[in-house]
Amino acid sequence: MPFQSSSPPRVPATVAPTAASSASPPSAPSDGAITDVAGIEVGHFSDMRRPTGCTVIISRDGAVGGVDVRGAAPGTRETDLLAPGNFVQQVHAVMLAGGSAWGLAAADGAMRYLEEQGVGLDVRFGTLPIVPAAVLFDLPMGDARIRPDAESGYAACVAASSAAPAEGNVGAGSGALVGKLFGVDRAMKGGIGTASVTVNGVTVGALIAVNSLGDVLDPDTAQVVAGARTADGKALLDTRRALLRGEVPKPLLAGTNTTIGVIATDAVLTKVQANRLANVAHDGLARAINPVHTMSDGDTLFVLATGRVALADDAPGMTVLGTMAAEVVARATLRAVRAARSVKTDKLDIPCASDLMRSGHSPVTRN
Repeated sequence: MPFQSSSPPRVPATVAPTAASSASPPSAPSDGAITDVAGIEVGHFSDMRRPTGCTVIISRDGAVGGVDVRGAAPGTRETDLLAPGNFVQQVHAVMLAGGSAWGLAAADGAMRYLEEQGVGLDVRFGTLPIVPAAVLFDLPMGDARIRPDAESGYAACVAASSAAPAEGNVGAGSGALVGKLFGVDRAMKGGIGTASVTVNGVTVGALIAVNSLGDVLDPDTAQVVAGARTADGKALLDTRRALLRGEVPKPLLAGTNTTIGVIATDAVLTKVQANRLANVAHDGLARAINPVHTMSDGDTLFVLATGRVALADDAPGMTVLGTMAAEVVARATLRAVRAARSVKTDKLDIPCASDLMRSGHSPVTRN
């Protein structure tokens, strides 16, 4: 049985559009997008058979890469080469996908597409695209045998552009859920979101696929926006407070969650600095998700530095850049759930944040 969404189909085929207005609430003000960083393109593939998909972030000219894996149950590819002491200096794309470890196959499609475009590292015998990847677990949403593959990754690349990417139930965020600590049936819809900031001529943007075990909070108010619901499903539970007052969570399978994303900047960075920026960017997840970096999350953030703008100086420049990175990660995480729409599958009826707001039952219980 095909899944149902409360929003109309965005496209007639399997490739999701890149216009942000097609997936975001009409009233949602823009926080910018990762594609505000010159040289960055984004493409989504959303599978119409069930809520799953993949999202590619492309830097055709190459970008200095970094990564930081904080969750205890990651599903990743090509992260070791991003270590500062290793040979490869530039990345040509990052693939984010649903489908758990099976979804890593989407990166093969990105490699094929980029090779056809002549994008990659010259290794004498061919052009080798460097495509790290990370996946999230969205298998509860519909038929788990359907997951992103190489053709999905290729389709995402075909759809890539420098336009502001769609948010919510698209790409890697198609089957994402949040607030699963007390059972998937009490969770809410996650998604994918983007944001950017520019300070003194330097731009930092983020694209985050939010499939967290924990709740998503507004980083400015610390109020829960989406997450675990009360037993009757009508209000937000507040997972942090529930745990602290002794409520017992459901047994968990490791790796069944995970928030993944990419931070891009036009700043000139070394690999050491790119890895440090990825490290600091996780502060944004900590502001917007609680609990975060759990044993059942594989939280992973990549950095792409296109190197078009020089930092004014080293230490103060990196401090400002780190503040910007954490900010856009927090904003993009919040936008992911605000842009999300409710979804029904054979076994699950998952509401979104706007559903609870419309019903008047969104306030968190304080019992």
